[in-house]
Amino acid sequence: MDSIKVIGQRAKEASKQMSKLEIVAKNNALVKVGDAISLAREEIKQANQKDILIAKENGMKPALLDRLTLTDARIDGMVEGLLQLVQLEDPVGEIKSMKTRPNGLMIGYKKVPLGVVAIIYESRPNVTVDAFGLTFKSGNAVVLRGGSDSINSNKKLVEIIRKSLEESNINPDAVILVTETDRKYVDELMKLNQYIDVIIPRGGYGLIQNVVQNATVPVIETGTGNCHIYVDKSANLEMAKDIIYNAKTQRIGVCNACESLVIHRVIADKAIPIIVDKLKEKNVEIRGDKTACEIDSRIVEASSADWGTEYLDYILSLKVVDSIEEAIHHINTYNTGHSEAIITNDYDMARKFTDEIDAAAVYVNASTRFTDGFEFGFGAEIGISTQKMHARGPMGLAALTTGKYIVLGNGQIRD
Repeated sequence: MDSIKVIGQRAKEASKQMSKLEIVAKNNALVKVGDAISLAREEIKQANQKDILIAKENGMKPALLDRLTLTDARIDGMVEGLLQLVQLEDPVGEIKSMKTRPNGLMIGYKKVPLGVVAIIYESRPNVTVDAFGLTFKSGNAVVLRGGSDSINSNKKLVEIIRKSLEESNINPDAVILVTETDRKYVDELMKLNQYIDVIIPRGGYGLIQNVVQNATVPVIETGTGNCHIYVDKSANLEMAKDIIYNAKTQRIGVCNACESLVIHRVIADKAIPIIVDKLKEKNVEIRGDKTACEIDSRIVEASSADWGTEYLDYILSLKVVDSIEEAIHHINTYNTGHSEAIITNDYDMARKFTDEIDAAAVYVNASTRFTDGFEFGFGAEIGISTQKMHARGPMGLAALTTGKYIVLGNGQIRD
């Protein structure tokens, strides 16, 4: 593997071509990559199996094994994400708000690529394809550094992508994988300001905080997901039961899974046994406050640490509250700014919740599992941003662009 500095130089050079690439060339290349991935699915699954066997030998938790596994359905999902991107408008080159000043100058704001994006992520190999597709369509070059857990999967996927780009007469260095898994290479990448324009970390709390605290390259922070569902006193309990079951158990190892329940005291006696019955179908352990434990003996007592924990497991915390104000205070105290939901039939309570909850996505009567670029119609996502600058929520194409002012004159000089 080349040194990190050389990788940065190669990516910077490729970004110059990418910034000028026409939309037809981009879309044709995305289709070609999608076709190549679909045709090579058996090779991809074989490479993925190597990672899975090593992970099992190392005692990886089931939730993380699920994130690592590439099935036919997930390969189809990666391809579909690329094809969705083809259908989306190219954000690059759009000029917004062209205005004429009193002196005759015309000033507009033009969207342009960020340049070189580095993405540091953990064991989800589908991120490799999503990251390529989004950065490519938005005119950027990308440097990928996946986790050691998925190195074989990532190598195979990037090999396929680069070959397809070459066959499309596009510089294959539009996507470069850091193949060395030693963490020292991450440290070097985070300080490569001369060549890297922005870093996006995707993964657990430790990885994200390491990048945020140690990078000198600008960082777009993606967050962990301690997502809550609040069951209001007016909630339809059948709806609540089904939404909670889906949000908690459909995929436990993802950042938009529900980790915490908050239930209004007025309906707690009726709601809790119904919800616990459903969750026990998947053997979910519920850790609750004193009130919850008194209502249902299957609930174990929670510690203070449970309120702020992203379990990524079949575990859920449960808090009983006296009012929506208390629910909002509890959620805003312990959430990670990701996705929060209310189940209610009261319009005023829904409005209050959506107004006052501080999160990237706030739901009314729906599962938090929809916080996803694909589900939001972005084609895919580079991550879920939980910060408030530049981008927030699922980061699609627009989040991977910046802008510059275009000023058109006819000889104006400043007095």
